[in-house]
Amino acid sequence: MKNIIVAGGAGYIGSHMVKMLGESGFNPITVDNLSTGHRDSVLCGDFEECDIADSAGMGRIFEKYNPSAVMHFAAFSLVAESVSKPDKYYRNNVAGTLNLLDTMRKYACDRFIFSSTAAVFGNPEYLPIDEEHPKKPVNPYGTSKLIVESILRDYSRAYGLEYVIFRYFNAAGHDESGDLKERHNPETHLIPLVVQAAKGERPHISVYGDDYDTPDGTCVRDYIHVNDLCSAHLAGLRYLENGGDSSDFNLGNGSGFSVKEIIEKVRLVSGVDFDVKTEERRAGDPPSLVADSLKAKKILGWQPEYTDIEDIIKTVWKTA
Repeated sequence: MKNIIVAGGAGYIGSHMVKMLGESGFNPITVDNLSTGHRDSVLCGDFEECDIADSAGMGRIFEKYNPSAVMHFAAFSLVAESVSKPDKYYRNNVAGTLNLLDTMRKYACDRFIFSSTAAVFGNPEYLPIDEEHPKKPVNPYGTSKLIVESILRDYSRAYGLEYVIFRYFNAAGHDESGDLKERHNPETHLIPLVVQAAKGERPHISVYGDDYDTPDGTCVRDYIHVNDLCSAHLAGLRYLENGGDSSDFNLGNGSGFSVKEIIEKVRLVSGVDFDVKTEERRAGDPPSLVADSLKAKKILGWQPEYTDIEDIIKTVWKTA
């Protein structure tokens, strides 16, 4: 079996990726410093506790496993925190990734799958957002990811690195087995927060702003199931293995749902009512973010399985 290093494989999306790789005939090697990940979320393959910024530690791992590719999920991703602690984000998301890429060069591993973000686009100039949309991030998190995208293109030209960039919109959902869940602390994603309110685990759900230029005044987002993200990564890996050129892809369902719509869908799925409070807007929240994922469908043959928002919510409600 081919060894695939999954940096950040003990986190939410990374752990789902590790499981899918194992089920698809690969041997995933999870590399995680466990700062936000969970060791018990790694359900198959090998585990190495290490920070991607640790050159000596990463070197030992590459020498031990001789990986054929690297998937990189080991980034900090809280927008508000990136504004208050930009040093943390540039140190890990940029410098840490640079160290990982240099370790790959040293050990002749030249296939890289990178988790980027819709945050690189900033405030959208048109919808849905395709890969050619101007990239003007409005927070350090988005900027850190865009810097790495530029590094990948430069490393490809200079050193022959083969890469695929995936820009996520809003990852959501759980593996239906119930084995894996979102376990963020603090939780910042809307769907699990609303489900927690429905389960009585929080006193209310907060809506940050109801006066945006959207149909109901609340922010609109494109939600994509975590396993659909992972299936795209698997398709991207096979694309590179088959000689595909380095490229970038936006990943979403192509339809947006407002905060109020998500709240109503959770009420419908759960059959439970709960309190909702309207708060002040949060800085840096664009009114709408919706993806154009036609490129991934055309080039990678990728097709999301969870296209109904209720089905995504059900995977959380049933397993939370």
